[in-house]
Amino acid sequence: MFGITFLMAFLVSPLWGRFGDKRGYKKILLLTGSGIAVSILLMGFVTSVHQLFFLRMAMGLVTGFIPTSLAMISAQTPKNTAGKTLGTLQMGQVSGSLFGPLLGGLLADNFGFTYTFFITSFVIFSAVILVLAGVREQPLHERGSKRASYSRKEVLSYIFHQPALLVMMLLTMLIQIGNFSIQPLLALYVNELHGPVNLAFFSGLAFSATGLGSLLLARKWGDFGDRYGHHRILMILLTAAAVFFIPQALASSLSMLLVFRFLFGMAMGGLLPCITAAIRLKAPGSIQGEVLGYNVSFRFLGNVLGPLLGGVISSHFTISAAFYVTSFLFFAGACLLWITQRLQKESPANAR
Repeated sequence: MFGITFLMAFLVSPLWGRFGDKRGYKKILLLTGSGIAVSILLMGFVTSVHQLFFLRMAMGLVTGFIPTSLAMISAQTPKNTAGKTLGTLQMGQVSGSLFGPLLGGLLADNFGFTYTFFITSFVIFSAVILVLAGVREQPLHERGSKRASYSRKEVLSYIFHQPALLVMMLLTMLIQIGNFSIQPLLALYVNELHGPVNLAFFSGLAFSATGLGSLLLARKWGDFGDRYGHHRILMILLTAAAVFFIPQALASSLSMLLVFRFLFGMAMGGLLPCITAAIRLKAPGSIQGEVLGYNVSFRFLGNVLGPLLGGVISSHFTISAAFYVTSFLFFAGACLLWITQRLQKESPANAR
């Protein structure tokens, strides 16, 4: 039920980005936001698990709000401040992930599941109205000029011939695999460290500690990327994320786990904004939405693969082993980025 939405979004995210490049991002925001709201509204009326499954699938098909908002904000922002601005957007996303489960639980306890779907749908419709009334999309200079229309094959060819872009997408997938490989196991791990007393509350603290760390520094990391280079900041953050995962595997108490979840969150907050800003610098404006759509597809693919990886490792070994493997993934990502940077520097030298 949970994964089908991500799977469908993985398939269609580039299409929404492509439509946004051609017809304007605001229209796509309105269309996808309305589609999500309608899907959630209808979930309040389901009478079988199959109906819920197909509505979750339909919601995945219209989950283009994230890549479109990324593309729109990126396109409307000067390149030298893209990281800081996208870091601000990341703060909004993290805030939603922090408060969404809390509010959802409170609504379900007080009003029941059905009315929770209705209220959530109303809130998303309100967001659509805010976009309609408050967002002014500035026409880009590129759009005013006559430019070639690129086919999907040409866009894919461009991505595969730009190692920097391809590596950024692979890093996005690795980051999401690493992040989501642990999330389904946290409640079990907290139970091992603290016991079953108030398990839901303390598991929520472990989730929130990461989100809080991300919220505090997302904008700052984007600013550092604008100043000192996004690739440099990415290597620092990937290495830091790998280092902060190891003590989580060795944690002997809940408080120790919370401290290093918080530190890990501080590193996580800058990863996706810096990746998006790096893509913004590399991809031409005329295909930027579609390129960012492919990047979001890799992100959703990581969302699907991460829990599978964590489940397989923890079932065959231990939960601590899943932390070690995740740490290795982040370190491998840092090495991949470093090797790519070295090869790019050597290529011009060899050409001379």
